[in-house]
Amino acid sequence: MLEYNEIKEKKVILFDNEPYEVLESHVFRKQQRKPVNATKMRNLISGRIMEHSFHASDKAEEAELTERSITFLYVNKGEYWFTEANDPSKRFKMTEDEIGEKTKYLKENSPVTMLMFEDIKIGIKVPIKMEFKIKEAPPGIKGDSSRGGMKQIVLENGMVINAPLFVTDTDTVIINTDSGEYVERK
Repeated sequence: MLEYNEIKEKKVILFDNEPYEVLESHVFRKQQRKPVNATKMRNLISGRIMEHSFHASDKAEEAELTERSITFLYVNKGEYWFTEANDPSKRFKMTEDEIGEKTKYLKENSPVTMLMFEDIKIGIKVPIKMEFKIKEAPPGIKGDSSRGGMKQIVLENGMVINAPLFVTDTDTVIINTDSGEYVERK
């Protein structure tokens, strides 16, 4: 059980018997009153976002999420096809709504982790750092530091990110999947 002040960002709790991911939390005290933790949470099943205030006497149970290793195969007509890592004959599909914003980091035949709550697929988790080949990178012009020594590049998955001027279109870069930012050149 989590105390009211332990309910922080990235925690997954049970609220009304459904799993919620805490997106924001702020513990504060109004004048002479008891402290309150104002949170913004996302329902992992429906995707609905709600706000709730936990008081000093409130407690929340941490949700039990199970993880399964899977492999992303391909996307076809908005359907994302996966297979179980240990048994390639077991294929299944997920929609973009089920996966969420992580779809932009999926690469064919890449390993990912599926998150489940009581046999319900609630999403996937990709590695924090992933490698991508550069599809398009304009040449870096010497002395062009008006944008802080950065330029926009296009990755193999179509994402546009900022990268240093020395990166060329023959390079492979590592991206942080939490922030979507350039980490290093490989």
